[in-house]
Parts: sequence; structure tokens; C-alpha cells
Amino acid sequence: MIYPVLLCGGSGTRLWPLSRKSYPKQFAGILGEQSLFHGSALRFSGEGYAAPVVVTADAFRFVVTEQLGEIGMAPGAVLIEPQGRNTAPAAIIAALHVAAQDPSALVLLTPADHAVEDPAAFRAAVAEGVAAAETGQIVTFGIQPDHPETGYGWLEAGAAHHGGALELTRFIEKPDAETAAKLLADGKNLWNAGIFLARADALVVAFKTHAPAIHDAAAAAFEAARSDLSFTRIDEALWQLVPEDSIDYAVMEKAANVSVVPFKGHWNDLGSWEAVWKEMATDEAGNGLSENATALDCENSLLRSEDEGIALVGIGLKNVVAVAMKDAVMVADMSDSQNVKKAVSVLKEQGASQAEQLPRDYRPWGWYETLILSDRFQVKRIHVHPGASLSLQSHVHRSEHWIVVAGTARVTVDDEVKLLTENQSVYIPLGAIHRMENPGKVPMVLIEVQTGAYLGEDDIIRYEDIYARS
Repeated sequence: MIYPVLLCGGSGTRLWPLSRKSYPKQFAGILGEQSLFHGSALRFSGEGYAAPVVVTADAFRFVVTEQLGEIGMAPGAVLIEPQGRNTAPAAIIAALHVAAQDPSALVLLTPADHAVEDPAAFRAAVAEGVAAAETGQIVTFGIQPDHPETGYGWLEAGAAHHGGALELTRFIEKPDAETAAKLLADGKNLWNAGIFLARADALVVAFKTHAPAIHDAAAAAFEAARSDLSFTRIDEALWQLVPEDSIDYAVMEKAANVSVVPFKGHWNDLGSWEAVWKEMATDEAGNGLSENATALDCENSLLRSEDEGIALVGIGLKNVVAVAMKDAVMVADMSDSQNVKKAVSVLKEQGASQAEQLPRDYRPWGWYETLILSDRFQVKRIHVHPGASLSLQSHVHRSEHWIVVAGTARVTVDDEVKLLTENQSVYIPLGAIHRMENPGKVPMVLIEVQTGAYLGEDDIIRYEDIYARS
């Protein structure tokens, strides 16, 4: 049995503005309705695979369970990191979690934001690495390159051993263009996919040997973890003591028992808008277009409107990326699309909310988006999932008007509870203890008008919450 570990953090900078810190790329519909997280979970499921272990941040704990539910899956565990500390700490707490159940179990560490065209072929590659992993080898997976890529690290493969696994001669840092061309021509080098297969106890030993400071601090934080609903919260104070590092630097480049399995199928880590463009269907001029985008005399460009109310038109563009959202527009030369994160850094310095926050805010009960925000009033659209409920709460600085536009709402205002259907409304006075619930089997949507001196999201006093939020 292989335990897939989905590493599900991320800063959301490389595919800005669609991907942001509040909702990184693995959760978005980059290449279709299914998210990259959906695809990762499905890719490593079925016969021979246990339910996935997800390592994620507190802000995404309900997102991962909701998205797994959308594809008929449930997590084996959700481990919540208090802060992201790169891949090495995430890997060791996952290994410790699996080792506590079965030290000899195989752990498959994988990012949750890759695109693989043929999942069955990748599972076959994983199967080729099982024999080596069962002997104590740490098996990584290298992608057969088809161009001199400078955005990936590379792997140098040696002679065959342990079935389908090859000796891993060395890790190679992201190269310049000249070096990448030589690596491609050499024929024995692969792109580093950042995916690892190993026995849980072998991973633990590797960390103890090569990264003892990370192992010891992470193990202490893991031992002090507590349960929160169906989640496992790693101890926050002890987690602060864990050194930050990648699993490659901390362990893999130092270990002698590392093998590599080549994968010849199509793979993409979608690390830039150029990478997304290469995955999209294009017109005869090489343009990748979203539903609301139009290209006039354009060549080899990516035009995406992520809002149905925004028509994006490109005229005479060549090798350009343009992505339009309700609150932000990004335009870049295709060759500079890996540098989008620099724009995010500038926006953060300017204090722009668009740097990290999407217009749509996802919550365990659904989502909301601000339609209008002005002095002393705000208008929101609120979407509540069937059976979901907001917390019982009150506000100190604002009153609210709710108008149901779809579905049915069960509304509590102080001691009164009533049902509202479409086109009905209710007033929530300042200070009133209130709650909205969706008792139906279809989504409930309402328009909320807030008025008051302060409209911040922290003006909430919670009395009851089924999601255990404070």
C-alpha cells in the first residue's frame, strides 16, 4: 500500500493574478473545471493506494476536504502546518505520521499542483520504483526532457539497478540556457519533478542522518500536535523552531541511497503562464484564449479573462500574456512570465490587497465576494453550500440587510428563527445575535448590504461555530 502525501502549500505568486496567497494555483481551474489538486488526488488513488495524507496550511484545511469530496474522496489525514517552512519539514511530519501506523509503508511525496496528461502512465512509473523503495532506496522521478528548460532543476541518471530504477548520480541546480542545452544533448539527464517514493522509516532515518535539526524540531512539534475536528494541528510554538529548507537541499542531495525512475510521458509543473499556454488548445496563430477573450491579428499569445463580465481583446499582440480579473490585470511578455512574482512583491510593498487576496473569499461554508465597497457601506454576494451554516455571531460596528436571491435560508435573529425564500429579505440590527444556514439541497445565494462605521471582517463576535473557529 502506497500512502500519497499531497504537499499543498504555496505562495500563489507564479500564476498571479489567478493564483494568490489566499487561493494558490492548485485549487484553481487552471486547465479546466477540475483543479490541479483534484488531478493530483485522482492520479494517486485506486488499487494499491491509501487515502491521501494532505499537508497544508490552516487557511486551506476546509478547501482540501471540500475539493476531495467533490471527487468522491476523503483524506486519510490532514496535517496543518502553522506556517509554511518549505518542503523538508512538511515531508518529515508526513513520514512520521505514516511511520506511526506502519514503518514499512511506502510514502509518495508529491506536490499537488502538477499537470500530468496520462495518470495511468505515471502510476506505472511509480510501480517501477516500488522494488527499489522496498529495499530502503529513496526513489525520485525524472521527466524525460524535450527542450533545454532553465526553470527546472535537473537529475543526472546512471546505470540501472533495482528493477526500473536507475542510479541517481547527481542533482543539478536550475541551469542557464547554455548549460541546459548541453544537459539535453547529453541524453542521460532528466528534469527534477520533486516527487519521492520511499519507506516511511527510510525517510525518517534519512532526516535523522542528514537533517537532524529539522527532524528533531519537527518531531517535537508533531508529537505535541492536537486534533481539531478531523484535522491534526502541528504545535505552533514548537513549529517556530523548525529550520526552513527544501527536501532536496536538506536530505536528497546528501543521501547515497537515492535512485531515479524516468517518466517519458507529458508532465508540466505549470510554474509560469508560458507553461499554462503550452498546455492550452490554441488557434491557428498559436493563441490560447479563454471564453471571454478575443485575439485580432495576434500570434503565440495567451489571453484569459477570468470574469464573465470582462471582455478581453488583444490587437496585434505577439508572444504576450494577458490575464484579466475583476480586481487586477496582468500583461507580460511571454518570455518574462516566470517573473510575475516580482510584480506581486511590488504590490505587497504598495499595500495592495490584490497582491495576496482574491476578490472571492473561500470559507468552510461556501464563499463570498464584495460587489461594492465604499464609505460606510458594503455590498456582498454570499454563496452557502447545501447543509452548511455560518457561525452564530454579532457585530459591534455594523448592521446588515440580507436578500435571498436563490435557494432557501434559515435565519436566526436573536430569539427568532424563520425561513426566507427567493426575493425575501431580513434586517439584522447592530448588536443582534444572528446566523444564516442553508437547510436545502441546492446552494443558497443572498445579497448582503452592510452599513456602519467599520466594515472589517474582524468585527465578528462568535458564539457557536460548527467549524471550531474562534
